[in-house]
Amino acid sequence: MAVFPPSVGAFTSRTRTSAASAADPDTRTPARFLLWLLRDQGRVLAVNAGVGLLWFLPGTVGPYLMGKAIDRGILAHDFGATATWAGLLLLAITVGVFAGIGLHTGAVSGWLVALYKTMLLVARKVAQMGHVLPRRTPTGEILSVASSDSDTFGALTEVVGRAIAAGCAFLVIAAIVLGESPTLGLVTLIAAPLLVGAASPLLRPLQRAQALERTRSSELTGMATDIVAGLRILRGIGGERTFGDNYAAQSQRTREAGVRAGVWQAATDALGALLSGLLLVVLTWLGTREMLAGRLTLGQLVSFFGYAVFMVWPIQTFFELAQKWIQALVAAGKTLAVLGQQPPWAGVSQPVPLPADAEIADLASGFRARPHELTVVVSALPDESAALADRIGRYLPTAEEPVSSEVGDEVSGRAARRVRQERARKRAEQARADEERAGRPWGVTIGGVDLSRVDLAELRSRVLVSDTASLVFAGTLQHLLDPHGLHTREEAEQALRVANAEDVYDALPGGWRGVLDERGRGLSGGQRQRLVLARALLCDPEVLVLVEPTSAVDAHTEARIAERLAEHRRGRTTIVTTVSPLLLHHADTVLLLRDGVAIARGRHHDLLASDPDYRAVVARGLDSEPAAAGPRVDATSRRPDAGDEPVVVDEPVLVAPYGPVPMADRVRDEHWEVSE
Repeated sequence: MAVFPPSVGAFTSRTRTSAASAADPDTRTPARFLLWLLRDQGRVLAVNAGVGLLWFLPGTVGPYLMGKAIDRGILAHDFGATATWAGLLLLAITVGVFAGIGLHTGAVSGWLVALYKTMLLVARKVAQMGHVLPRRTPTGEILSVASSDSDTFGALTEVVGRAIAAGCAFLVIAAIVLGESPTLGLVTLIAAPLLVGAASPLLRPLQRAQALERTRSSELTGMATDIVAGLRILRGIGGERTFGDNYAAQSQRTREAGVRAGVWQAATDALGALLSGLLLVVLTWLGTREMLAGRLTLGQLVSFFGYAVFMVWPIQTFFELAQKWIQALVAAGKTLAVLGQQPPWAGVSQPVPLPADAEIADLASGFRARPHELTVVVSALPDESAALADRIGRYLPTAEEPVSSEVGDEVSGRAARRVRQERARKRAEQARADEERAGRPWGVTIGGVDLSRVDLAELRSRVLVSDTASLVFAGTLQHLLDPHGLHTREEAEQALRVANAEDVYDALPGGWRGVLDERGRGLSGGQRQRLVLARALLCDPEVLVLVEPTSAVDAHTEARIAERLAEHRRGRTTIVTTVSPLLLHHADTVLLLRDGVAIARGRHHDLLASDPDYRAVVARGLDSEPAAAGPRVDATSRRPDAGDEPVVVDEPVLVAPYGPVPMADRVRDEHWEVSE
């Protein structure tokens, strides 16, 4: 039975739909989500339960076989009967041993399926929501769901299969005991559920303690993410120690919450062991009385004692199931805060085809870009030009801060419940506002067609926006540039050359198969930016929008990129936001924004000579001409980890000019693993 890797077909639509797909998880309540997760692994759970029952076989029938061997073999001095019953006992033990191996394999399989299925669900939800999800949910919460919460669901899946087997074994034992002694059978049937119920008062404080631990762990993850993202800036302003101290303090608070949850966990485990031991004492005492009264034989007494010892095992499994269920409910509540989000975009009932080779117009700013031209947008405030790029790509603004679902330990009880309700209300309001904004006429037209009337998938395939938030992911260089395997090696080499990123290829052992670390650690900011540019160029969209594509490179590199970019995109609509004269020099049209409104339009040299506002903005980049050697500081440069702080760009990297396919000439034994 092939179950791994798990197949996930959820969240296939990038628009909001009225009915969920059959593959989508049930996100109505945490309990419904857990039941959906368990039903989804119904076959695995059934196999684990069956194998688990065989694993419990020595404890289920072993005491019975031992009693028969004593009564009918040893006490009767019948060697043949003794050997027969002993042989059956040996067979049961052998079956249990091999079943234990199978149960472990099945349990690990179910654990991994639940774990990776949750990860894939989160990944598909992130892909479905795109830029909207960080507006709704903090990054730390998303990472915690994909890491710690997914592992909790795996643990629940493992214990459920084992608990089903334990329940079946319990019923078999009860039937055997009832047949031997109705009194002891009734005690066994009634006592076990009472023992499990006796631990229920501890489950609520255990749940609260685990929820607190989960909250602090999520906050810690979020802090770590923010620190890593802004590490360069922290080093530049000397803030490493401050953030390090804050992280250490939060780490200690998380540890304290973990210890508190561990105390309640230990108390629950101890109560389970105590009550199981009491059942053992009661059954032994009653069995001895029954034997002394002549209602039980010696063999039956031994059987009852064996069952009393074995019953500790199933009962503790039930306790473990209750604990894991509580933990999973806490994790499911956090998971639904991510998976329950819906895209703000509603499907267009009658979509209009996006006109080809048409003028792009933004009503809010007065921006217009003619087809087949390189249009450069200049603004003293980079956020204004970036907002224009977002509108052209039909992306929602990113100014809003996400509302966390976590509630710190400074409030508890009813106050914590009110905080959670208030945050849920704010998240719902934010979602409604996004839906309302996405449902209105967008205000950007292509060929006179408003983007709200165009199918979103078609728009995304024909208009590509590459901004400063684009990331470099872990994997090979080939997979980074061509993740979907749609292009030839020659096309990838050309894109790498236009972005002047050949030095990255040269520096990676293995060339195209060289491995990059997560977020491109080990590369400079300029190298990462050039790889992102090369990836966007390789897509070769009909309309390409580049936001500050050269803000982190030196002047010599920028000059080469500007020349090659203009030549490479000649005859196709390209929009660039920058104040770099090196790029402005190649623009067909330059447009100046002030307060988000276009106030001037023309050629770079004409505007430089005639418009003082334009000259004041662009003059800050005049020192970036190729003659200027060494690093430069660009006050308008923006990186995801830099905010509005100036960033020191790369030192000049002198790379010899290569031909159209330079890497193919130097490395002939590599294989570009995509269809030609």
